[in-house]
Amino acid sequence: QVQLVESGGGLVQAGGSLRLSCAASGRAFSSYTMGWFRQVPGKEREFVAAITWNGGSIYYADSAKGRFTISRDNAKNTVFLQMTSLKPEDTAVYYCAAATNLYSRSYYSRYYHDWGQGTQVTVSS
Repeated sequence: QVQLVESGGGLVQAGGSLRLSCAASGRAFSSYTMGWFRQVPGKEREFVAAITWNGGSIYYADSAKGRFTISRDNAKNTVFLQMTSLKPEDTAVYYCAAATNLYSRSYYSRYYHDWGQGTQVTVSS
């Protein structure tokens, strides 16, 4: 089990950028696939991006491709989501999550076993 704490959310104008961070506890972080998801009230949690344990495979939702970049620093037990060209429709609570031995199924939230509390991202038009 790993504890995850997101930070970096906030209010930004459309076209702006934000960098989300997710700090993890525990020595097993470097073995986990890490994902970012987002959720708007009344809607299902939506996949954004994922990165495997060594960064060898990275996956993006179509909505994130070309605008968001996921990365990780295993020495610091942290995963990042750099978001650029933000749009009002990116407004959501963003969650990071950890999974074991997850690759092509990284898009699916049900395979993640630990979740952070989320950080709010609001993009104004």
